[in-house]
Amino acid sequence: MTQTPEVELAAAKVNLFLNVTGKRPDGYHDLESLVVFADIGDRVSVTPAADWSLTLSGQQAHALDQTEAAENLVIRAGRRLLGTQGPAASIDLHKLLPVAAGIGGGSADAAACIRALSRLFEIETPAPGNWADLGGDIPVCLMNRPTLVRGMGERVTPIDGIPSIPAVLVNPGVPTSTGAVFAAMQGRFGTPLEPFPFLSDTQARHSIESLVDVLHRIPNTMTDAAISVTPIIRDVLELIDRQPERLLARMSGSGATCFGLFPTESSAAAAASRLRRECPESWWIRACTLTGTPDDQKA
Repeated sequence: MTQTPEVELAAAKVNLFLNVTGKRPDGYHDLESLVVFADIGDRVSVTPAADWSLTLSGQQAHALDQTEAAENLVIRAGRRLLGTQGPAASIDLHKLLPVAAGIGGGSADAAACIRALSRLFEIETPAPGNWADLGGDIPVCLMNRPTLVRGMGERVTPIDGIPSIPAVLVNPGVPTSTGAVFAAMQGRFGTPLEPFPFLSDTQARHSIESLVDVLHRIPNTMTDAAISVTPIIRDVLELIDRQPERLLARMSGSGATCFGLFPTESSAAAAASRLRRECPESWWIRACTLTGTPDDQKA
């Protein structure tokens, strides 16, 4: 009898703020970020198999045909979890998120694969920080909930009390190289945050208004560099910034995806509808809710 696949949501990752504080001797960068996850994303299905395989489907699957590293990250994560001499799996990746977009991408897919395989083979998932060398966003994507991220991504602290936030995600259909954005920063790094927001009381409950008030004081320090690499990001931010009831317009990660925060689901949905009318059809625009998805939520 064929075993029912394990299915996992690879939720879009959004950096509410991102402060790059310096470059390490090993070439990686230190950062500080508050990360949340959307209620939309890719879907990863896994079933036992004699050997590893990966099949692609979905609206963004075509982008992975030329992005072998992102495609292989899912397989690499699975092999690492189960060991080279261990069992194998057939993996189906239903790709709906744009690639090289600053919203998790391959790391979210790899983390979803790890969670699904852990359930499928009834094994314990290794600590999130152990995966940072495979992909800097994998630890936080394994957390899959509001998290403070520090170091090169390996230091993750879950945060309770972050409210669900209606949002719109906008990607102009132009991949942005994270490496190119780091290079364009030319050493213009931010100062480490002291005291670190949300860390003194990780159990505090925050309203959308109080959260946005904090975010207005802490930028994404990669934005100017990303705009120099992908100038259309400036246009995306300006379009979001002009939307009625917009609370905050910001870039996520290294771009090119930007997001707008809104007070209600209806105002976010209305903004997404206007943006679809105003923007080229090639742009990826989605209304969503940024929320603390539990670790064990399935698709």
